Amino acid sequence: MEGGNSPSLQLQQLPLATAAVSVQPHTDSFSYKENLIGALLAIFGHLVSSIALNLQKYSHIRLAGSKDPRAYFRTKTWWSGLLLLLLGELAVFSSYAFAPLSLIVPLSAVSVVASAIIGIIFVKEKWKPKEFLRRYVLSFVGCGLAVVGTYLLVTFGPNSHEKMTAENITRHLVSWPFLLYMLVEIIVFCLLLYFYKERNANYIVIILLLVALLGSMTVVTVKAVAGMILVSIQGTLQLDSPIFYIMLVCMAATAIYQATFLAQASQLYDSAQISSIGYILSTTAAISAGATFYLDFMGEDVLHICMFALGCLIAFLGVFLITRNRKKPVPFEPYISMDAMPGMQNMHDKGIAVQPDLKASFSYGALENNDSMPEIYTPATLPIVQEQHGPKGVSAPPYRVLEHSKKE
Repeated sequence: MEGGNSPSLQLQQLPLATAAVSVQPHTDSFSYKENLIGALLAIFGHLVSSIALNLQKYSHIRLAGSKDPRAYFRTKTWWSGLLLLLLGELAVFSSYAFAPLSLIVPLSAVSVVASAIIGIIFVKEKWKPKEFLRRYVLSFVGCGLAVVGTYLLVTFGPNSHEKMTAENITRHLVSWPFLLYMLVEIIVFCLLLYFYKERNANYIVIILLLVALLGSMTVVTVKAVAGMILVSIQGTLQLDSPIFYIMLVCMAATAIYQATFLAQASQLYDSAQISSIGYILSTTAAISAGATFYLDFMGEDVLHICMFALGCLIAFLGVFLITRNRKKPVPFEPYISMDAMPGMQNMHDKGIAVQPDLKASFSYGALENNDSMPEIYTPATLPIVQEQHGPKGVSAPPYRVLEHSKKE
């Protein structure tokens, strides 16, 4: 009897065991789908935002190069860029509700790659093939490294998923790792602010460190707000909790001050330096904040953490190479007529002003090959009156310029 019941018991236990085993892969698959949804939303958002900013820039350039008297906000191109920008920012905001913070933040490298590709496609200068490759070889290498780094980030990103309820956020907010992290961050921020404001230490690293520290708090609050909105949409209302509005106010305040420091940095340094250094510092600070507040890497094995760190380093190097290859703006140097400067009488020969050669390939204010042009378009000469000595003790001006009347 026992021998006959044993097979039946084994048959009854087999489906239970199979069902118990199948639960964990389903959970992992669901977590992976959430990571994929968040990553795709972030990539789409950064890509659309980059296109929108370049579209608005194109609108400004087109108006500046034409005789169109309209303002930029009266053009369809600028408004199309604004709508795309709002769509991109909404997609990035939504991505924080699905995937961990440490996975979403490094994906901002997509915007740098997209801007580089758009700049290469719409470049107006004509290059020879050899010059083109030499000019953009760093951009090509940087884009490739950024793509490889993004792939590693998505593949080996943290897999911690937790519902952003008011109770969970409050528990993380008063946890000792985050309180210790906040204490260190406040001390460092106050020291940097002291050197920046009181000692006039306007170094790019100091300004962008201030931006990165504020940005780390911005992304922490953004994930909390986006996650609570998603939980409310799913059926559990979280918008009536005070912690939601605390996070909302902190998100707005840190974003405003972050934009202020970025504006100050853009007035002092080149945008390429701000993009590369700011991306590295902001990503590092945001990943540290996500690891201490949301415990993104809790339960992850060493291999996944190392591969994730390798993906971040490769993305950092790619962004650095892309921004390093950007053209620096050349300041405009206006031409100053030498014969209009006092004390420059040696620029004249027998009262006739010395003019540049009109047939040269480069001329200072004179038209090129303008022998057949009317007299009104030729450079005007100022007749010079030699110095006249007055009576003793009375100083006369070294020279006097008479008004020159152009022939109609």
